[in-house]
Amino acid sequence: MTLEQLKAQYEALRAARFNGVLTVKAGDKWLTYKSDAELQAALQDLEREIANAEGRRPARRIRVYASKGL
Repeated sequence: MTLEQLKAQYEALRAARFNGVLTVKAGDKWLTYKSDAELQAALQDLEREIANAEGRRPARRIRVYASKGL
């Protein structure tokens, strides 16, 4: 896939997720995701592919958890 196709697919998935839709048309096929988590995983995969195609490192997310240790 070209970079433009990846970006178009990414935007289509973002719009579908924003609207709460789990069925998306990709080219000539329809894709139905089972859950919002599966749709989010597809978005993250597309983000990585776009970053690789542009020659940059993908963004990393760091989560910090703290507790009192009791």
